[in-house]
Amino acid sequence: MIKMKFPLGEQYKTLGVQNLIEEGHLHEEEIIIMIHRHAHGDFGEVPKEDWKANEDAIKNGGRIVSSYTSKSGKTIWIITEADRSYTTVMLPHEY
Repeated sequence: MIKMKFPLGEQYKTLGVQNLIEEGHLHEEEIIIMIHRHAHGDFGEVPKEDWKANEDAIKNGGRIVSSYTSKSGKTIWIITEADRSYTTVMLPHEY
């Protein structure tokens, strides 16, 4: 198994993400896969400059941001704070 590139800290879902789950537009399994990708350095659909900023943040400290599209077409952001105390799964408009 490949080691995570950084600690995630506590993990949270926003109300918008929770609502998508309850409405059947997003599944917990999808979130688990997205978090796994995030923690292992696959930042999804972020631009190249943000990918580079994430790699720098892993080495030097800083916030890490990933973006994924769910099977239902919803954009999901995952953000790990610079101090690695927590990671939040959210919708872009909740930022």
